[in-house]
Amino acid sequence: MTVSPRRYGVATPDQIAGMGGREVLEAMIAGRLPAAPIARLMGFELVEVGDGVALFQGEPNADLLNPLGTVHGGWALTLIDSAGGCAAHSTLAPGFGYTTIETKANFARPIASDSGLIRAEGRVVTAGRRIIATEIRMTDTRGRIVAHGTSTLMVFAPET
Repeated sequence: MTVSPRRYGVATPDQIAGMGGREVLEAMIAGRLPAAPIARLMGFELVEVGDGVALFQGEPNADLLNPLGTVHGGWALTLIDSAGGCAAHSTLAPGFGYTTIETKANFARPIASDSGLIRAEGRVVTAGRRIIATEIRMTDTRGRIVAHGTSTLMVFAPET
């Protein structure tokens, strides 16, 4: 299988017409659809998706440091929000959309610019017609939890 070079942007409605959420995310991973621009900015990528599951990974760098020299918590919170949102997105039927209502994070240990690969796995806990709740765990290369959180998302019905 040939993997296309990573592109960043926003898929057009025509590009995703008739595709369920998981199909859209799989097409992003495969390079058939552009990856979200924030992934380039923040240095992470969606690497795996399943039904109600999404896995991101990224390597923090010196551009993400706060004044005290550790990776800014906003980077971890963005990964948590992205993993939870895409886990929810993977459950949606064609035409449905979502947005975050709330994301909460707990930081378990500092992340350094040389921490290596950080993984964020989001999983759907409950899914209703209008609200989806997710849990997310972030781990370092040694499998230690560096942060964990929850995200609540609102589902939008297709436009008529």
